[in-house]
Amino acid sequence: MHRLTLSAALLCTAPLALAQQAPVVPAAAKKPAAKAAPKPAAKAPAAKAPVKVAKAQPSSSRQQLKSAANQVAAGVRAADAALTPEQLAIAESVHTGTLPCELGAQVELTKDAASPGYFNLTGKGFRYRLHPVQTSTGAVRLEDPQDGAVWIQLANKSMLMDQKHGRRLADECASPAQVAVAEALKKNPPPSLLDPQPAAK
Repeated sequence: MHRLTLSAALLCTAPLALAQQAPVVPAAAKKPAAKAAPKPAAKAPAAKAPVKVAKAQPSSSRQQLKSAANQVAAGVRAADAALTPEQLAIAESVHTGTLPCELGAQVELTKDAASPGYFNLTGKGFRYRLHPVQTSTGAVRLEDPQDGAVWIQLANKSMLMDQKHGRRLADECASPAQVAVAEALKKNPPPSLLDPQPAAK
């Protein structure tokens, strides 16, 4: 009987002991759960400034070539101014245009519009700038002293010589006027120096 009474007493006092151990928190002291802070709105990506593409500048080698070309042009102008009235007179008798030569070759001889008295001669594998030179024979002679080219114009034909290498670059070149003279010479050849001369009266 005492054992039952003791067991019942322990069962009644256990909840009371647990209640005394747990601290009592007043309702007013309880803090509300913190609300999650709102996330800041995502910012729109800033517009990128336009990238300026720098124009490619000419290389130093191009600048050097341009400078050299200007120096050459200046030298050419200085040489052009040195032509004499006699040289300009010779230039007036030069046959220009596309001139057929022997073996199916041809050359192009044109006046330099920017420099009176000067000519440009082009052909297969060569290009020369020529100016008149006075001769004692009366033949029209054009020279390119820098490259050593010589253009000799006779009444019936013209030829191009490379004096530096001692060779002929073009021969039997003729304008229509020279072709006409050549045909006339075939019909009425001039007397040979070897033919006997008539006796003096």
